Amino acid sequence: MTNGERDPILEKVYSARSNEELEQAYDEWAERYDQDVFQRGYMLPAIAAGYIGRHVPAGSTIVDAGAGTGIMGRVLHAMDYDDLTGFDLSNRMLDIARDLKIYKQLDRQVLGEPLKYETNQFDACVSVGTFTEGHAPASGFDEIVRIVKPGGHFIVTIRADVYEDGGYRDKYEEMAGNGTMRLAEQSKKFRLFTEVDPHIVHYVLVYRMT
Repeated sequence: MTNGERDPILEKVYSARSNEELEQAYDEWAERYDQDVFQRGYMLPAIAAGYIGRHVPAGSTIVDAGAGTGIMGRVLHAMDYDDLTGFDLSNRMLDIARDLKIYKQLDRQVLGEPLKYETNQFDACVSVGTFTEGHAPASGFDEIVRIVKPGGHFIVTIRADVYEDGGYRDKYEEMAGNGTMRLAEQSKKFRLFTEVDPHIVHYVLVYRMT
């Protein structure tokens, strides 16, 4: 694969034109997902973990938004965060996450739509690899702010170009302006994968609910 080519597996999920297409793509990918992303040198969980450890106290209730096969859940569990809830739009990915037996609850839900959780239910939300091209819209921030307690944190990875062009920066500025959350920390840009698509870079952003 040359530097100018996009990885075909990533192209399929990034080019989804609807939640239905995206769900189908992830259902079909679920069995090989972990193997495929780690062969490509998947960086997001390891880098996000450092920011979670810095901002989220032990014993916190955490919701994993876009939990997928539970990769981030495994990292959180190893860090002694045991009160974990997760959701994803792919039932097949969730089936794999359930087999891990580390989440207290897993639900099929979609970012950008109303979530089933109570207002101020969680101490923190973690979302890794979900706010990106063809995936969760910036409007998904609204429900995250609702379900995370005041003083709690939202730790999210966002693809850098999509952050600028996909409405995420504008959404944050809107929410900061109305006093619902503020930026506590932002990482440098870093590659999503070490082995493919060097042009795809992300941030970790840590938002604090106010």
